[in-house]
Amino acid sequence: MSNRVLVIEDEPAIADTITYALTTENFEPEWVSTGKQARSIFRSGGYCAVILDIGLPDMNGFELCKEIRKKSRVPIVFLTARKEEVDRVVGLEIGGDDYMVKPFSPRELTARLRAILRRTQPDVPAVSAEQIDESSPFSLNHATKCISYFGSELTLSFAEFSILSRMLKHPERIFSREELLDGIWGGESIAMDRSIDSHIKSLRRILKGVNPALDPIITRRGMGYGLKKPA
Repeated sequence: MSNRVLVIEDEPAIADTITYALTTENFEPEWVSTGKQARSIFRSGGYCAVILDIGLPDMNGFELCKEIRKKSRVPIVFLTARKEEVDRVVGLEIGGDDYMVKPFSPRELTARLRAILRRTQPDVPAVSAEQIDESSPFSLNHATKCISYFGSELTLSFAEFSILSRMLKHPERIFSREELLDGIWGGESIAMDRSIDSHIKSLRRILKGVNPALDPIITRRGMGYGLKKPA
């Protein structure tokens, strides 16, 4: 698996700190300062993760994230100087995997990145996709971290994959936000429990993009979320 990390940050001092921290953790950071540069270099592929500043000089980082998500499931960690929860929610809804507010600890950033990558990198040989149930529109491939819905492969962030794959294994079971967070981070929760709501909203949008007539996700107010059992 590649150790290349694309760092998209317009402040040289912050970029230097990030690239140094990544280098000490055996990553191979590549720094660009604009969205235009990021678009160009990202086409070369081979990145294991992207660290993306929201406030770029030539474009909004959220828009760049949307462009990346059309082509790739690479983990994306947002950086911002703003603390508003709405920014965090929007970032997660459009496919971000984590969110850090400046100033932040470079050590914490690399720890979060490691946590994400431990849960996204395939660790077994590729196998054929697992059909969840004969009547289910879903199929799941654990090795490649891919889920298909009505035959269409879904472009999911690692958090979205973790939530949906867990619910697929236990249809009709209602998971609390805390249980779903634990399923993502494995006891190393570094996100808000309300971030689950954002991921669920994003999953609904993705699934409706394949079949607008169906909403397979169950919401139980005050309890959590689950997946409907195939009829």
